[in-house]
Amino acid sequence: MADTRAMTSDIVSVRSATSTIKEASGPLAIEAGFKTEKASDPYLVLFDENDPLDPKNLSVARKWYLTAIAALLVLNCTFASATPSNIIPLLREEFGFSEEVGILTISLFVCGYIVGPLLWGPLSETYGRRPVFVGSFFVYMCFQIGCALAKNTASILVFRLLGGIFAAAPLANSGAVLSDIWDAKTRGNAMTLFTVAPFAGPGVGPLVAGYIAVAGISWRWLFWIMAIFAGICWLLIVFTVPETYAPVILTKKAKSLRKSTGDSQYYSAMEARVLTFAERFEHILARPFVILFQEPMLIAITAYISFVYGCMYLLFEAYPIVFTEGHHLNLGQSGLMFLPLPIGGIISVILYIIFINPRYAKKVEEYAPAPVPPEARLEIALLAAPFFAISFFWFAWTSYPSISLWAPMMSGVLLGISICWIFLSLLNYIIDAYLIAAASALSANTIVRSCFGAGFPLFATQMYEKLGSQWASTLLGCLATVMIPIPFILVKYGPKLRAKSKFAPSA
Repeated sequence: MADTRAMTSDIVSVRSATSTIKEASGPLAIEAGFKTEKASDPYLVLFDENDPLDPKNLSVARKWYLTAIAALLVLNCTFASATPSNIIPLLREEFGFSEEVGILTISLFVCGYIVGPLLWGPLSETYGRRPVFVGSFFVYMCFQIGCALAKNTASILVFRLLGGIFAAAPLANSGAVLSDIWDAKTRGNAMTLFTVAPFAGPGVGPLVAGYIAVAGISWRWLFWIMAIFAGICWLLIVFTVPETYAPVILTKKAKSLRKSTGDSQYYSAMEARVLTFAERFEHILARPFVILFQEPMLIAITAYISFVYGCMYLLFEAYPIVFTEGHHLNLGQSGLMFLPLPIGGIISVILYIIFINPRYAKKVEEYAPAPVPPEARLEIALLAAPFFAISFFWFAWTSYPSISLWAPMMSGVLLGISICWIFLSLLNYIIDAYLIAAASALSANTIVRSCFGAGFPLFATQMYEKLGSQWASTLLGCLATVMIPIPFILVKYGPKLRAKSKFAPSA
């Protein structure tokens, strides 16, 4: 970012305007605050009408391509997070560690999701989405290679943790990319593709790992497959993904105008803000927590999503107890039991596109030219919350070995539908409510839910062995039931909470 002290007095004169929107958190807020200055300041660089540089003016085909890439990146990192679950016996055989240490190959990777968003979300709002994706995914690929070549327990655990940190970039920024390129009316369909990816990865990963184990192939090939997958994604980023963050694009446009015209007075809103070291530290590292702890509605959403996310990762330890031990399936067959999760996700996408999004499109027309209240996004969460609780009760009381394995397995379909709808509804709500700080709000959400995702597998085995699969799953169903009111409360009190928010421009 250019130093405004090197610019002319015309730029200095608008610094007071910057200070008035400082609390709005982020360059997009700065850009919004300067829109009214454009008429009186011809040197402030904004997008022209139908400007080809504006990401929202990309062709529909290009937008869907970038949406697919964003979803693919999320699929990649979530595939890598869960894949080792079915090769833990092979790792234990080679390195001689305990079952708890084996579970750490999953938990430490997910712990990386705690650290990564502290950097990737705010950094993307400072330097742009593309540099963050390019740099982080290359390093992530290198750590997958490190796992494939690991010679001892310490190296594979360290590489898994570091790989998770750099794999967290898509979780923090892919949703923000969608907010960069789609408007509120069309973002819903795009978010369906993005939302199913986090559950397709964990659903497919154990299947691939299981059949590698059954086939007698070295466990190292699993990490080579993940490295190759990551390398392909990195090449797609480098050669096909442009910058989509508007303030960064406008800054480049301002630099280009200064160079082509020889007039140093052109500037972007992002350049007009002078940041001290403390402000930079706050923006990059502390901002997700600042937003989270000052926003009751974000706390409620994050608590619910985190519980749902933790339950999903808990299944990687619960399913082997129910299906491998209870129904005596081999590792490959046990991996097949996870497929109903992504199948449920796909069903949820189809139902959303056919029934839910058209209803939202009508509301866009109804409220035009004003934006639709974010609470309209919560409609499917009102259905999904009870479904999520029901799916655990279903799984609990059909998990006896004497009952056909199809009964507990098919509970995964309803579980997949409910998880996707909960995530789709609440992530859309976050983006609509915190549009100017979407990446940081999503980063805060990702950090907390990753704590749950990392922690739940660590006690899952003990819980299921002590309580039995029936009562352990019933306990989860009861906790899910307690959380059912959260989306209902947000529907009723969300507007009042947003009205008091410093970070929600939708208020």
